Parts: sequence; C-alpha cells; structure tokens
Amino acid sequence: MKTGIFLSYKGLGSNLLHLSYCHEIAKKFGPVSLITLNSKLNEVLSDDPNFKEVICLEEFHKKLKDIFKLSKFLKTLDLKNLFIFYPSLRYLLSGKIAGIENIYHYPLFKKKKLHLVKAAKIFTEKNLNIKECPTETKIFIDSKKIKKLEKDNSRKIILGIGSSGPTTKWGYRNYISLIKRLNEYNKSFFYLLCGPNEDEDAQKIIKEIGKENCESLGNKSIYEVKNYISISKIYIGNDSFGHHIACQMSKPSFIILLDTPRAYSDYSINQHKIIPPGVNINKITHDSRLDPNTISVDLVFNKVKDFI
Repeated sequence: MKTGIFLSYKGLGSNLLHLSYCHEIAKKFGPVSLITLNSKLNEVLSDDPNFKEVICLEEFHKKLKDIFKLSKFLKTLDLKNLFIFYPSLRYLLSGKIAGIENIYHYPLFKKKKLHLVKAAKIFTEKNLNIKECPTETKIFIDSKKIKKLEKDNSRKIILGIGSSGPTTKWGYRNYISLIKRLNEYNKSFFYLLCGPNEDEDAQKIIKEIGKENCESLGNKSIYEVKNYISISKIYIGNDSFGHHIACQMSKPSFIILLDTPRAYSDYSINQHKIIPPGVNINKITHDSRLDPNTISVDLVFNKVKDFI
C-alpha cells in the first residue's frame, strides 16, 4: 500500500512551490506517488528519490460526472494514504469511492483567495503533526550530467525572458539593455530561458548581444533547463517556473512582478522581488497588468549587481 499526493495545479511553478510539503510527506511515508495536472513536472523531479512516480492526470479532473472515472483510476494506484492539496469535494469523493483508507484534504468550499503557500504549510503541519514546516526544499540533479555542461569557468546567469502570459513579461529590449549593463560591470554569459514559442525574442537578443555572450534555451527540455540553471550563478527575470527551480537550488532569484501575487515569490530566502516603484506588493494580483516599462533597467541592475 502506498502514499499519494494530489497537486491540482496546471502551472509548473504552482506545483514546484509545493515541493517542500511533498518532501515532508515522503520523509514520513517513504517515496510517494505524485499526481499532478502538469505534464512537465516529472522532468524536474526525475532525479528526486522522494518520488516513486509522477503521474500527469490528463482527464477525469474537470467535471462532477468524472468522480467515478477518477475513483477507478485512483484505485489502480493501491493507495493507503492520499494528501489532496486543494479544496475539492470531487477529489475527496473519488478517493472515498476508491476505498483509500486515509484521505487528507483542504477545507472544502474555500477556493476563493486561496494562498498557496500558507494553505499548504498549515495543511502539512496539521496532518503530519509537525511544527514549522519549511516552505522551501532541495531540487535534485544528476551531477554526472552537470559536468558535461561545465565547459568553462565563465560566470553564467539565467535570464527568464519567457513566462506563462504576455502581461508578466518585462520585454526583450529591456533584457538587451540589462545584459549590456551587466557585462560592463562584470563579464558574464547569459542563458535565455523561454518556451519554444518565445524563441523569437531570444533570437532578437542574440542578434544584438552576440552568440558568444548568450544562448537560447527555447528548444531545450525542462530536464535540460534544470541542469542549465544548476550551473548558473543567479536567476533574473519574469515570474516563471525557472525561478522556482533556481531558488530551490539556492540560487539568488530576482523576480520581476507585474501581475503575479506575492505568494509565488514569498516562500524562499533566495527570492528577491522587483516591483514598480510606489506599488504595494500586497495589491498585485493576476489582473494588475502593470506597465513593464515602469521597472527600469537601472532598478534591476542596482538590485542584482552585488550578487554577480
């Protein structure tokens, strides 16, 4: 009989900020089966001994009528314990119908204004009977594969130029100016972190800065990106999965917040927020859509210069 964890989140970053709580559960019950709605999470966690398996649930999670199909799926996992990090009656009923002996879940009907970090911390402490559960942990890597990337001793910086949506992006022209300022201050090599559909912006930066100074990670797998982050000194960029990986690899991570609530960058001592001058961090939401140009290159440079 096994222990399972259900993370009902599609975003890779949202899943990764729950990693510490998953590790705490694994400490008590041994390697766990992790169920997620994100198809890429397994690439980040593939080197992590705390997980027996990482399963992406691509169906049975959207409608009330899916309860019996979901319960049938859960039954195949042969779980004794199931931790549900979401206030879902549907998931709870599916687990009960599947005959899972111990089901732990968030208080039902409290989805509005759910603070991902606070809710997960309280939930884990209560159900594991522990105090002061850490909010950050360690992302595991294969050291043999890292050595293949370490071709030289140059200082490497991850620039998170991509993100989940256009309203969270600082803009490639700002990154061009930032690279120039940083290289005047202290010569570095820059990895441009973005998705395949954002590689056009990366190529514009490369054309301006030169291939000898930067490289696009737009066509790399998430697993490969994880390894590139591990050999870099710091992360600078938009709110994206990259900063969740970087900060839990103990890399100073400077996150430009334009319409991302503080919860996504509020759980690690390695996270450093950059927000527009005069804006109250507590007022930033997914609907803020702040003007990216209100965050100047000088502001970002002055924040990061002492770390490079």
